[in-house]
Amino acid sequence: MSRLSDYRNRISRFNKELNAFVDLSNETQDGLGWAIKSNIAVKGLPLTAGCAAYKDSIAKDDATVVSNIRKSGGVILGTVNMHEAALGATTDNPCFGRTQNPWRIGFTPGGSSGGSASAVAAGLCDIALGTDTMGSVRIPSAYCGVQGHKPTFDTVSTRGVIPLSTTLDHVGPIARDVDTLWEALKIISTKKFYGTLEPLEFKGLKIGIWTGEGKTKVSDIVASGFQNVRRRIKENGADVMDFEPPEYQYSRSRRAGLLVSEIEASNVHGISLEKPTPEGFSSEFIEMILWGLRQSEDKKTAAYNHLEVVRQATDRVWSEVNFVISPTAPQQAFSFEESVPANQADFTAWANFANLPATSLYSGVGKNNLPLSVQVFAPTDCDTDALRLAKSIENLVGKPPLPPNYKFAI
Repeated sequence: MSRLSDYRNRISRFNKELNAFVDLSNETQDGLGWAIKSNIAVKGLPLTAGCAAYKDSIAKDDATVVSNIRKSGGVILGTVNMHEAALGATTDNPCFGRTQNPWRIGFTPGGSSGGSASAVAAGLCDIALGTDTMGSVRIPSAYCGVQGHKPTFDTVSTRGVIPLSTTLDHVGPIARDVDTLWEALKIISTKKFYGTLEPLEFKGLKIGIWTGEGKTKVSDIVASGFQNVRRRIKENGADVMDFEPPEYQYSRSRRAGLLVSEIEASNVHGISLEKPTPEGFSSEFIEMILWGLRQSEDKKTAAYNHLEVVRQATDRVWSEVNFVISPTAPQQAFSFEESVPANQADFTAWANFANLPATSLYSGVGKNNLPLSVQVFAPTDCDTDALRLAKSIENLVGKPPLPPNYKFAI
């Protein structure tokens, strides 16, 4: 059986339950199988950004990243579900339905790239593309127990992507191992990356350990799992030290990022305080956008200024440490029936504000049988180094397994 046929058989078997794919292609070539988030243009397929307003919109051309995939010989399996307009972190979509977490049905896969991470975790594709504004590639990767990479800004083109925030958005890959993330980055990037990915030696590395202790609420299971990774890195020779991102203020910084996103999303979707509300958007999404628009000009300016202060302050970090690691999210995946934690992006948003490459990677399974994840940050434009350290950690903790109900050959 060909790789393409195998993936299509798995999609046929599992997607009805997972609701990861929303539209399938009819491509026939047999290469690496890619799933594309539905705010990224794939010629001939719907380009909805998860919004009912665009459910009849068909992409006329491929996004640059999709064109690069085709040139590499990859096959586009289809487009996958996402949180409405990429503004949210559960992928409980009012138009296209809930995407399920393959580790536990009834639990969120995260968002906004929840369909991307769910498809990879369940073995429905080799690689999925997501977009990341404050963590939307890395949080779903963490909740679904797979690997995800947010590149340095402008490393991957956003042409042909319906944005949430033109200031903060990135396109990044999700895969089942770090080597595949590396191969994906070589294919989709506007920059040149070459060769194989060699892991780094821990000995001699100065690694900042960011726990968020006393600053944000981290679950006991996540904290324990992260300390286990810290211990193993130290045992293998790394020089570890406590770390806090300078000028980063958790809830204040998060709110600044959300306000910037709401302001910029209003322009993308034609929403304003003066004009009638467009049809095809949920009341929740509209209210979030209108809340941002109602803020004073001084508050809007302060949000942009705060992000710039965080970015500039980060420059001095790298004279003290070579890398930073943290939990990817303060919690594991949670039930759709639970309230959404406000602090989901507390560890991920820093990379978007400071323009850092960041890689999330599986780090084991908690005692509740849900995946754990850690995150690697490297200096701006050091994507290769971030992935090299991620591969070293992957070698310590192991590659992600298939979730229990999806364990037959890919």
